[in-house]
Amino acid sequence: MADTDYTLIYTRPTELRFVDYGLERMVQVADDTRAAMVYADHFNGAKPNPVIDYQQGSLRDEFDFGGVLLYRTSVLLAAVAGMEKEYEFAGLYDLRLRASRIGKLVHINEFLYSELDPDKRTSGEKQFDYVNPRNRAVQIEMEEVCTKHLRAVGAYLAPRFKDIDLDEGEFEYEASVVIPCKNRARTIGDAIRSALSQKTSFKYNVIVVDDNSTDGTVDVIKEFMGSDRLVYIAQEPGWHAIGGNWNAAVHHPKCGRFAIQLDSDDVYSDENTVQKFVDAFRAQKCAAVIGSYRITDFDLNPMPPGIIDHREWTPENGRNNALRINGLGAPRAYFVPLLREMNFPTVLYGEDYSVVLRISREYQIGRIYDVLYFCRRWAGNSDAALPLDKVNAHDTYKDRLRTWELQARIALNQSRKV
Repeated sequence: MADTDYTLIYTRPTELRFVDYGLERMVQVADDTRAAMVYADHFNGAKPNPVIDYQQGSLRDEFDFGGVLLYRTSVLLAAVAGMEKEYEFAGLYDLRLRASRIGKLVHINEFLYSELDPDKRTSGEKQFDYVNPRNRAVQIEMEEVCTKHLRAVGAYLAPRFKDIDLDEGEFEYEASVVIPCKNRARTIGDAIRSALSQKTSFKYNVIVVDDNSTDGTVDVIKEFMGSDRLVYIAQEPGWHAIGGNWNAAVHHPKCGRFAIQLDSDDVYSDENTVQKFVDAFRAQKCAAVIGSYRITDFDLNPMPPGIIDHREWTPENGRNNALRINGLGAPRAYFVPLLREMNFPTVLYGEDYSVVLRISREYQIGRIYDVLYFCRRWAGNSDAALPLDKVNAHDTYKDRLRTWELQARIALNQSRKV
């Protein structure tokens, strides 16, 4: 049994080298803050590797602390004593969540050691690890641990949902395909063509929102203006981002009852996608529907990891597990009367995650496991190979979204007890 004030856990299979007095500095900060655990910025080889602050919503099991975790031994022993089972994959995750319920996890934004991260992949390659079928056993354990944590902090939501009236409101169109775009001259034509070729038993349209493109995107859009199904929205100069472009489409008087996503560099898998979405809304009586997609190259040739179907989303526990993972799948579709009440945040990243989390707090999310969408990976993708500062900014924002949602769910559960 450890009998020192602190216990260091090193999680990398590579050599660790502290800067002069780096370990002493970690102990000093832990003493000063009374932290349950401290972690620090570091070097990946010779390259600076800053990490981000831990917050209440930092529930991702792959949160990057770096390799050095310095636990207060009393916290470590208390956390381990409460662990009911041995895990094959989720032991450190359970330990961290339990420690976070005892005290603070403190980020020291100083470069205190050097290590080598053995994972050399780009951000675009790493982002699908949690939906890779080979990692399914890992994800089941991680979900179990996260769900226990949500119960412990009062944020767990039982599978009880509000009813929704899908016939609410008057709409000229049953559905709208929404395509926000900015500087996508190379791909926007394919997206519009895919959307306009849909076959449905109801009236639908395609709303293209251009956010001040300067590369010829508008010229491509205008080639399709002869179609009575196309609605073109040209944004005024200013800050709109993807979320603001979605809001412009959703609040347009010609927006349909259901708004269905199509990114400006992707295409639907066939001509039946819009019909499948509307059928799913009606059959599953839900406020949003998320489909499945296949990763392809620019020419639609399949690429690893292949089909992304997010089968980790179950009707019983999906909205709880959504607080653990960094994405919820695509393409997405929304019930517009509800979306008009909530709106998207005016951001370039995470706007969809924010809205689905908010909807799932009260309403059922429907799923379609057929491949409805081809997600093309190419150099122009916004998340193909991000620099570390951008990855950190994205992760910080999604952790913040989870923090807000976690707090809202705790408050909701408390109000139900009154």
